[in-house]
Formats: sequence, C-alpha cells, structure tokens
Amino acid sequence: MSDQLTSIALESLGISALVFLAFWVISIFKKDASIVDILWGPACALPGVVTYVNHSNGHPMQLLLVTLVSIWALRLGLYLGKRNLPHGEDYRYVRMRQQAGGDGPFIIKSLWFVFGMQCVLSWLISFPAQFGMLGLEGNEITMFGYIGTTIWFIGIFFEAVGDHQLTTFKKDPENQGKLMTQGLWSWTRHPNYFGDAMVWIGLTIIALSSPYGIYTVFSPLVMTFFLVKVSGKALTERHMSKKYPEYEAYKASTSGFIPMPPRKSA
Repeated sequence: MSDQLTSIALESLGISALVFLAFWVISIFKKDASIVDILWGPACALPGVVTYVNHSNGHPMQLLLVTLVSIWALRLGLYLGKRNLPHGEDYRYVRMRQQAGGDGPFIIKSLWFVFGMQCVLSWLISFPAQFGMLGLEGNEITMFGYIGTTIWFIGIFFEAVGDHQLTTFKKDPENQGKLMTQGLWSWTRHPNYFGDAMVWIGLTIIALSSPYGIYTVFSPLVMTFFLVKVSGKALTERHMSKKYPEYEAYKASTSGFIPMPPRKSA
C-alpha cells in the first residue's frame, strides 16, 4: 500500500505543480503575484479532488471529505478573489518585488519563493483530503466522520462569519479608518485564521477513519503554525500595529487566536 500512497501523492503533486506554474505565468503578465493568495484554498483542495476522481470506490466517507474540503476551498477562493482582484498587487508582494530589484529578478524569485513554496505547502496540508479516502471499509459514516464534521462546521462558521462581518464593516463609510473590533472580532483578533485551523483539524479527524489517516496529523499542525507564526497572525499584526494606533489596546482586551470573552480594560 505504501507504493500506492506514493503514487497518489506524486500524481496530485504533479497536477498541483502544473496549476501553480500556469498561475505564475499569468502573474508575470498581470504583474501581480498576489493572485497566488486566491489560488491557495483551491490548491489545498485540488489533491483531494484528484484522489476522489481517480481512486474513489464510492464510500460515503470519501464523498464527505471531498465535499467539505471543496466547500471550504470554493468559499475562500471566491472571497479572496472578490476582495483582492480590484486592488492590484498586495503590499507584501510589492515589497518583495522591490527587494528583489525590480520585475525581472522578481519573476524568478516568485517562481520558487512564492508559487513553488505555496505549491509544496498546499500539497502537504492537503494530505487528510487525500489519504483519508484510502483503505476504508464498510459503508457508513464513522464516529471520526461525525466528530470531524462538527469541528469543520465550527471552523467554517468562524471563517465565513468573520470575513462577512469585516467586509460589512469596511463597506460602511462611517467606519473608514476605524479598526474592526465588533462581532466575532471582539472574541478573537483573527476569527478567520482560527476558523481555518479548525477546518483542517476537522478534516484530519475525519481522515482518521482511514488506516492511513495517522500519516496526516501533521497537516493541521503545519497549517496552524503558518497561520499563527508566519504568514497569518504574526504578519497581519505587525501591519495592523503600524496602521492603527489603537491596535495595542485592542490586543490587550481581545484574545489573539482562540475565541474568548473580551477582557475588560485595566
């Protein structure tokens, strides 16, 4: 079975690489590397979809996995596309482009350090949606399936509702220049990132229904590490602290990741 796992993993990696390569070419013509952010969600789901199409035997757990990961990916991709495309290249990639020394050097750098890195990372994170489909017996939703789906719903709630609340807040002209501290954002400074982590914890628990699910437990750990320490919470908070003078007070009263009741100011 190890040969089959390797074959399936390499199959999905190859398809993912082709998709990322195509988006890299598009980014060159658009001079906008931030389109990779829109690709992120669908890229994490793509290996699971490929595995389902090519290797499904009709087990309901397989349909459950591919449905949940596809819903998450579609929602995230559409949300980021609607939010990002009208505004041009994100400030993070503009800075990287400048640091690289212009468009020419950045083209090569972005292939490896933007598109290539996210290709490999999304492929690794996708393992629950791939390997969780293999080796399943019987024809029923397992206990892991019910528990994981419940956690997935909690995650998609925080992610989708948090994004919606933020979008609605920003659309109101009276909130221009103001910091969002309402709704779920009063319970956690990053309901969207917390939701992402919960979604992948849920998918990994579902994958434990498979005898090969144990090989996927690193997936939510990697996702959460990047959300908290690298490209998510840490990077966002550095930017927000510079943009909003009141952000330090917000940090003092609001949980950094796991939702908790707001703390009273001293």
